[in-house]
Amino acid sequence: MIELFSSTAQSSYSCNWSNNLEAGLRLEIVGWRRQRTLAKPVELHGRGLLYGKPVCLRLLPAEPNTGRLFVRTDLGRNTIIPAVAETVTATERRTILGLPPAQVELVEHVLAALAGLMIDNCRIELTGPEPPGWDGSVKPLVQALKETAFVAQDAELPIVAVRTPVDIRDRIGRLVLLPATATELRLDYFLDYGTWSPIPPQRFSCRLTPQEFVNTIAASRTFLLLEEVQTLRQQGVGLHTGPERLLVFSAKGVVGNRLRWANEPARHKTLDLIGDLALVGCPLAGHIVAYRSGHRLNIQLARQLRAAVHALGWVQQLSASKQAA
Repeated sequence: MIELFSSTAQSSYSCNWSNNLEAGLRLEIVGWRRQRTLAKPVELHGRGLLYGKPVCLRLLPAEPNTGRLFVRTDLGRNTIIPAVAETVTATERRTILGLPPAQVELVEHVLAALAGLMIDNCRIELTGPEPPGWDGSVKPLVQALKETAFVAQDAELPIVAVRTPVDIRDRIGRLVLLPATATELRLDYFLDYGTWSPIPPQRFSCRLTPQEFVNTIAASRTFLLLEEVQTLRQQGVGLHTGPERLLVFSAKGVVGNRLRWANEPARHKTLDLIGDLALVGCPLAGHIVAYRSGHRLNIQLARQLRAAVHALGWVQQLSASKQAA
């Protein structure tokens, strides 16, 4: 989403994992499930939320153990950016993968839709630097994906969980991942921007299953404050995006739009969290409790989990060379 609170993450692909491993984050495999991909390509069109340019999004089936790959076809069909925590280069207001010019921005929405529907291997082709924004949610994408079949593949993914609680904090937020008692992932998001915020305190809880993602999360829209709009437009962001394409909150409430749920912002923050944690590369089990967490904390956790997956001895091998053809 376009966040109210955020900061810049690392500025290159290279990551020093030693500090994370020294912190003692250890995983265990609590189950396995078969990998899935699409039965056929899915194509959608629209304008990006950030820059307002028309863009075509094509989702293509991919071989087992490929993972999710973004491809900037406007820069050449071999411009491939793996959707893993190692390729995150910024977290200011959205998650950005890659280095200029081979970058893709606002990836968390598409990744949340794929993770929510358990689509593990997918080639995500874009004709621009960001996916279509639609109405600020992933409802159109999820509807299109539901119309195609999914294929179970002859390979498995481990379902991983932490052995001991992980607690990550910054000045305004907190993100806790608790060990698993089953093979499912539960999420609780607490949103509270303070007494004077036009967005009231709220909470959203869910179990991450395809049905629950479709019914309770996919239609939640990105949001921001009215006073932020001019600042963003001065930065060249959102020049073609009006209140009909996202939720803009003023002191009098939502501008030019209506909430789909009273806690829609908390639902969308949960969507962002799911998309960011998809960068771990394998499904998680356990219980996530988030308080005002944004992309910075989400990606910090994703990087630690990704490092722990390496330490566990299971790393999904990306078949980028095969998928480039």
